[in-house]
Amino acid sequence: MLTNQEVAEELLREFGEDVYGFEEPYEMLTLTTTRDQIIPMLEFLFNHQKFQANFLTDLTGVHYPDTPGLEYAVVYHLHSLVHNFRLRIKVFLAEGDERIPTATKVYESANWMERETYDFFGIQFEGHPNLIRILNIEEMDYFPMRRQYPLEDTTREDKTDALFGR
Repeated sequence: MLTNQEVAEELLREFGEDVYGFEEPYEMLTLTTTRDQIIPMLEFLFNHQKFQANFLTDLTGVHYPDTPGLEYAVVYHLHSLVHNFRLRIKVFLAEGDERIPTATKVYESANWMERETYDFFGIQFEGHPNLIRILNIEEMDYFPMRRQYPLEDTTREDKTDALFGR
């Protein structure tokens, strides 16, 4: 059975200082890497004879508007169906530089997940075979999951704060 320690040590041997921020929330190995190393790392984990991370469970984005230089994260969840081992990898991107290589060459299932992440967060997946919106209309000129808009409509006058516990 694979352990988080074993996988972390192997990734450190292979990628050195390009892999960092190790955590184990809910016993799932979580780490951070760079935009330049994400595809080599995914290929390494996929092709590694012992790890066999052969299933991309999820790929999504997260917007952290209050974290200068690290405003966007692309998060990959991998699963080794052979060893029932899960792994989370994060790549942080700066505002204005929301681009990362596509993972479709390693995991074909990344296709729609990357399109959805582009559709909602505006993250550009370079080399993607068809990076167009998947759920929203093409004419949209904004990305709805970015935290750039107030949670409530400040122009509404039909609400009484007392009714909302304020």
